[in-house]
Amino acid sequence: QGKQKKARKYAVMKRMISLRDERIKEKDRAKAPVKKKEDPSAIKEREVPQHPSCLFFQYNTQLGPPYHILVDTNFINFSIKAKLDLVQSMMDCLCAKCIPCITDCVMGEIEKLGQKYRVALRIAKDPRFERLPCMHKGTYADDCLVQRVTQHKCYIVATVDKELKRRIRKIPGVPIMYISRHR
Repeated sequence: QGKQKKARKYAVMKRMISLRDERIKEKDRAKAPVKKKEDPSAIKEREVPQHPSCLFFQYNTQLGPPYHILVDTNFINFSIKAKLDLVQSMMDCLCAKCIPCITDCVMGEIEKLGQKYRVALRIAKDPRFERLPCMHKGTYADDCLVQRVTQHKCYIVATVDKELKRRIRKIPGVPIMYISRHR
C-alpha cells in the first residue's frame, strides 16, 4: 500500500483577526497614522554623498608618481607563484617609481599563515616596502584596505581577491592592480 496524496484546497489562506474584532483590547488597536500634507513651497532636504575634492569627474588628481601601492596578502603569494619580482613588476606596469605599502593587518595575516608562507613574509619585510600602522581593532585585512582607500584616495590597491576587487570598484577614483597570465 502506497501513501495517499492529500489534495490541497483551492484558495486557502491564513485567517487574520480584523482590527474591529472584540477580542482585541482597546489599547492594542492600531490607529491609522495621520498623513501630513507636504508643503510645496518648503525646502526639500536630501542627503547626497559628498564626493572628495580630489576627484575631477572620474579622474583622481591625487594619483601621481611616485605611486603608493597598497599590497594585499594574496597579491604577494601570487607574485611568488608567477615568479615575479614585486617592485620591478610594479614599475614595469606603471612606468614610474612605485612605493609598495603594507599595512599591519596584511603583515599579521601573512604571519598567521605560518611556515608555508615564509617567503611571502620575507618579501613583505623588504626595506623597500613602506609599513603603514593600523589604529583599528582586529586584523581583517580586506576591511582595513577598504577603509584606508576610502579615507585617502592616493593609493593604488594591488590584490587578486575577487571579493576585495568588487568592494573597491564601488569606491570612485581608486585604481586596482592585479596579476593575470603571470604578469
